[in-house]
Amino acid sequence: MLRILHRNPETGVSEGYTCADVPRLLGKAGGLTWIDVFEPNPEHTDIHAQLEPLLKDVFKFHPLAIEDVLVETHSPKVDDWDTYLYVVIHAVKWDTKLQDVDTAELDVFLGANYLITCRTEDIPAVDKSWRLSLRDERHSRRGADFLLYEIADLIAADYMPCMDAMDEEIDRIEDQVFDRPTNATLGRIFKLKSAVLNLRRVLSPQREVMNRLARDEHPIIDPKDRVYFRDVYDHLVRLVDLNESLRDLVTGALDTYLSVTANRTNDVMKTLTIFTVLFSPITAVTGFFGMNFFGESILIQSPLHPVLLFVTVVVLLSLVPAALLLYIRKRGWW
Repeated sequence: MLRILHRNPETGVSEGYTCADVPRLLGKAGGLTWIDVFEPNPEHTDIHAQLEPLLKDVFKFHPLAIEDVLVETHSPKVDDWDTYLYVVIHAVKWDTKLQDVDTAELDVFLGANYLITCRTEDIPAVDKSWRLSLRDERHSRRGADFLLYEIADLIAADYMPCMDAMDEEIDRIEDQVFDRPTNATLGRIFKLKSAVLNLRRVLSPQREVMNRLARDEHPIIDPKDRVYFRDVYDHLVRLVDLNESLRDLVTGALDTYLSVTANRTNDVMKTLTIFTVLFSPITAVTGFFGMNFFGESILIQSPLHPVLLFVTVVVLLSLVPAALLLYIRKRGWW
């Protein structure tokens, strides 16, 4: 799907244009053109057939920048190509079914009077900004850089529901750990830990992207609009701090799980040890008195006198535990 929105200073905001109308729209003084490309199937040739000539012949973007959009996937970044910016930002949402973070890449070309957004997944922030721009002309009146700020701000705002869902999952895991932990609980902990790390790999570079847009002197961005990107940067700084807190909570849940399972193992071993100690004297007595010292069979097998044989066995039975006790004390086990 390729849709085009255009703001004309005289007639206002409208949509429904085609790729053939883009050169004419870009030539209008004071206008703003927003091209949004959404294709769930990256290998779809029809959308590439429309998009690649548009980027190459009309906007005359660098081949490397075009290749980044059509072929490769990236972490959040910003490339300055003098007359335009190529920006990659990521939106996130919490997958309730998989209990994991789902990221969606948004590739953006920002020019003096145009904005091009390309994505392969649904990003609610882009659709919301599109609807707001159609409904109220003020959202597009301040230029393409301000429109990019609004999209980035909406994407940053969508991080909070994802983090809240992760926080609730941690609470459920902690309750299960104290109630009756299982191997499935450990799997949930490691899966959530992986999700937190994935979120961190997105947040940290995205924070630096907004920092560069707010501080670096890009000709495409109006100096008066840098403060807005600074606001998004502040949001992302807080989100990074929250992500670190979530990582500490997950680590704490893992430590708690290990402690609880270790205590349960100790309780089981304590119970087994008690039963062993209770039955050991019985075993010793029955074993000792079960030996036939004065019977005919043992005399045939041993040349020793029955009394001497009895004394020898008693001495051995006394020395072996004493020797084991000395060995244990020497090793420091008790």
